[in-house]
Amino acid sequence: MQRSEYRRGLRRITTMASIPATVLATVFCVFALPLHAAAPTANDNAANAPQRALNEQTQDIKKQALELNRDLFNLEEELLFPANTQVAVFVSLDAGEFFQLDAVQIKMDDKVVANYLYTERQVDALHRGGVQRLYVGNVKGGKHEIVAVLTGRGPHNRDYRRGATFTFDKADQPKYLELKIVDSSANYEPEFQIKEWQ
Repeated sequence: MQRSEYRRGLRRITTMASIPATVLATVFCVFALPLHAAAPTANDNAANAPQRALNEQTQDIKKQALELNRDLFNLEEELLFPANTQVAVFVSLDAGEFFQLDAVQIKMDDKVVANYLYTERQVDALHRGGVQRLYVGNVKGGKHEIVAVLTGRGPHNRDYRRGATFTFDKADQPKYLELKIVDSSANYEPEFQIKEWQ
């Protein structure tokens, strides 16, 4: 009698051993769930109140951290690039039929200050009206020359490399320059212009 009970118990253990552990864990979790977990009661709401308050405090701290991060970024910009020396160069694109942008190089007073290689998504963002801040730096007051060299694909899918030059006077106010790439239907070629934002 004891031997047959022992064999039955052994068979049960062997059967359970052949069931994957994940299935057993799922079964045990299901049986471990409370049977009366229907609607939360007043006691449950009272118990969850501290948790809700903690979540609200966490969200407030996150919001304050984001605001502090933004303020620190603005302060860093002001410290690194004060208004009396700051020059920023932006790129905008209103082309596509006669020019596909690949890369831009910016030289300031014969010194390379920025090189940028574009992805398809970035070019698409520029096509949709985006403006990219390509360079921000410090220059002393006086006359300066900026040269932008653009490479890409021109008409008939040929490699295209062209430059644009602009001379500007730096006073004690920040200087914002825009490198604008436009299609010219007059000569079926792209035009590259550098202009100053007033």
